[in-house]
Amino acid sequence: MLIFELEKNSSKPLYEQLYIGMKNAIITKQIDVGTKLPSKRKLADFLNISQTTIEIAYGQLLAEGYITSKPRVGFFVEEIDTLPYVEKEQSKVTIETRITKKYQYDFHPGKIDTESFPFTLWRKYAKELFDNTSKEYLQVGEPQGEYELRFEIANYLYQSRGIICNPEQIVIGSGTEQLLPMILRLLEDSSKFALENPGYSAIPRIHLQNNAIPIPVDEDGLIVDELEKTDANIVYITPSHQFPTGAVLSAARRTQLLKWAAVKGTNRYIIEDDYDSEFRYIGKPIPALQGMDKNEKVIYMSTFTKSLMPSLRVAYFVLPSTLLTAYKQIFSDYSATVPRFDQHILANFMKDGHFAKHLNRMRKIYRKKHDKLTNTFETFYPEITITGDQAGMHVLISVPLEKTEQELKQQANELNIAVYPVSDYLLKPIKYERPTFLLGFGGIDLVDIEPAIHQLMACWGIRKK
Repeated sequence: MLIFELEKNSSKPLYEQLYIGMKNAIITKQIDVGTKLPSKRKLADFLNISQTTIEIAYGQLLAEGYITSKPRVGFFVEEIDTLPYVEKEQSKVTIETRITKKYQYDFHPGKIDTESFPFTLWRKYAKELFDNTSKEYLQVGEPQGEYELRFEIANYLYQSRGIICNPEQIVIGSGTEQLLPMILRLLEDSSKFALENPGYSAIPRIHLQNNAIPIPVDEDGLIVDELEKTDANIVYITPSHQFPTGAVLSAARRTQLLKWAAVKGTNRYIIEDDYDSEFRYIGKPIPALQGMDKNEKVIYMSTFTKSLMPSLRVAYFVLPSTLLTAYKQIFSDYSATVPRFDQHILANFMKDGHFAKHLNRMRKIYRKKHDKLTNTFETFYPEITITGDQAGMHVLISVPLEKTEQELKQQANELNIAVYPVSDYLLKPIKYERPTFLLGFGGIDLVDIEPAIHQLMACWGIRKK
């Protein structure tokens, strides 16, 4: 009689335990080919389980060809080819639940105003696309992204950022983290990279193995004089709203930087990340570096993260025409990383003028939030220094306290408020006179900004005036 160890308290059904045990016994030749198996009643009595359990197990073995049934005779072990594995009891995997802390007030610089997204309109364009027979969008699209979207992006860049380019120069991808490695492959292996300090901290960690040359930043943006002292030939910069300080690269330094890149025989390039360029609160919008460049030395990058939504995962870069041939040679076999349906929804949304209308609406909303935040500090906490408030969706505040940034961050977290120390974005240590934090206002409701600031200041022991 067959003996199988069945665990009646197991989460795995008895029929499945029996089926696995018998299958493994057949595969490993513990039961010879042609052996007649016990009847369902006898095996059920022997194992002290129901005949239904035996019937289900035999039925599965029969379906998979491990046994055969002869009417009125019984079940027999079938001859099978040697199988590549024996099913074993899998060890239990501990699944850790990732719990993301949700704060009452989260000043994260990357959050947007989700209440103002045009869901109805976006749903309309998505529905139109899926209702129509768009079977071709199920196939792989153009490597650089859908032409229709690249065409709309080119129009938008010309009208809003002073960039003159054609769709052939534009490459669409699922984020700057995905596009930046492509740019790096286009450049010489011997290239040396310079990055703003403080700056976008994910760039060196992910792509440059911390070998980048840090260049200091002041109230006028990246200090080009310091860049000129290095042997770097590539610089990654956020000139429109430097991350995280919020500084705007001055006109004089823009000219100086373009002259640095144009020096003959140096193979220099500027990677311009036009971060937060859509939202400016003081003065007129400053044209992109790419629009000022006469020597094709600027690789322009941007996303729809702030202007639409972070989860859309649509970013793009604009290549100088001098790099197009190299791009096509290296990436001819690549596929676009953004779903074609998403690209066409966005393209139609832009073509009909809704993207421009949405931006204008969001500028008004973010300006109100920006003004509420800065006015609250100026009115009640004049000792707080605010910088980087000309553009974007965050500002920097410096507080007159002796505690470290990490200690103050912990205090705020305990009060259910999230703040972000500038030291988290340093490539090379800098000693600030005061603890300094990024305060993003995009994701906080307008009515909550003032009470959030009051709670944060009270937490840190700073009194209202």
